[in-house]
Amino acid sequence: MRVPAVVVAAPASGSGKTTVATGLIGALRRAGHAVAPFKVGPDFIDPGYHGLAAGRPGRNLDPVLVGDRLIGPLYAHGASGADIAVVEGVMGLFDGRIGPDATAPAAGSTAHVAGLLGAPVILVVDARGQSHSIAALLHGFSTFEAATRVRGVILNRVGSSRHEQVLRQACEQTGVPVLGAIPRTAELELPTRYLGLVTAVEYGHRAQVAVEAMTALVARHVDLAAVVAAAECRSTDPPWDPEVAVGETQGGHATVAMAAGKAFSFGYAEHSELLHAAGADVVEFDPLADPLPGGAHAVLLPGGFPEQFTAELSANDVVRRQISELAATGAPVHAECAGLIYLASELDGHPMCGVLAGSARFTAHLTLAYRDAVAVADSPLYSAGRRVVGHEFHRTAVTFDESYQPAWVYGGDDVATVRDGVVHAGVHASYLHTHPAAAPDAVARFVAHAAARTRT
Repeated sequence: MRVPAVVVAAPASGSGKTTVATGLIGALRRAGHAVAPFKVGPDFIDPGYHGLAAGRPGRNLDPVLVGDRLIGPLYAHGASGADIAVVEGVMGLFDGRIGPDATAPAAGSTAHVAGLLGAPVILVVDARGQSHSIAALLHGFSTFEAATRVRGVILNRVGSSRHEQVLRQACEQTGVPVLGAIPRTAELELPTRYLGLVTAVEYGHRAQVAVEAMTALVARHVDLAAVVAAAECRSTDPPWDPEVAVGETQGGHATVAMAAGKAFSFGYAEHSELLHAAGADVVEFDPLADPLPGGAHAVLLPGGFPEQFTAELSANDVVRRQISELAATGAPVHAECAGLIYLASELDGHPMCGVLAGSARFTAHLTLAYRDAVAVADSPLYSAGRRVVGHEFHRTAVTFDESYQPAWVYGGDDVATVRDGVVHAGVHASYLHTHPAAAPDAVARFVAHAAARTRT
């Protein structure tokens, strides 16, 4: 059975997609639906709010990272047990990876994912500062690319009842139905920083309060029945299965300690599923306060915001020492972005784990891009020469001892050849975020290295 979906898109970033999508997820759930939440692209922050609203994990759909062929299966897997799905888009509807050719839709764009799913688009338009001109905007977005089906518009930040009336009249000229009109509500503005919203896990109880407010707002001002009627999915792909993806394993058992909490919240739901399928027990710990879980054979340090908790991370010298001692034995350690920084000797003068000789610092420069990368050396995850597509998303810089082998080499039209990260003993650490569903063999290889240690 195909679970129908609506794709919540916008003409541009800042239109209110996250507020509307999160509120729509919560409102549909409150109305009795089992809702599967998704986010287009490599965003780790919005799915946290989606998960609060849906009561199930928020997941990502990114054809740049996993390829077109996996979008349908990953959607079917994530939508299992739901009766409707809400997919929040990224940036503007047709914005995606910038390549040498101006193709439409751009790779990884909301329109690209909507096309792969055969799902309709609901456009969220920030109505501030316009009235009749919205008709031209809707006409352009609904006719620009024939395969992208705009099936409705939600007017956001409407100034008054008169403003709403004029906007609705203009929309009638385009034939795009108005599915809702949401008034301006400054109290719903969530705190942001340089990489987007403050994460839901960091915002704590206030995040749940904000989600409930979004839910109430959308329930009051959006025609939920019309949204449900518009939902559709034409993809017939069978669900992705982590056990099938991993394939036959080498056997054995291992305990993988996975960092979590406020400083390490950037991860994909499929990662734990693949680790379990490969034979690992995944035990989460918070490096801000916890020791390393007992009996850990390997450590996984995902991305996040270590620079926001530098003093607290440094203060937990127990877990820093434990990670350093475990890494010194050659145990597999996989670190992405925040994890890379945490393994260094220090961050802005505060001692970190010291697994890798080097220093890190917070900078004013934001690095945000997809990367085509090649593995430089053999590691517990990859063989030398392995090619992947990953994503950089940080405002830190790190300098390591030049004797280390880098984890990746990558380049492109917008960047000179870059040597990223470190491979040393059992450690694979870099700035590059990868999607584990694109390389399940790397997850299996990581667990196999850990399991081999349990046998010795």
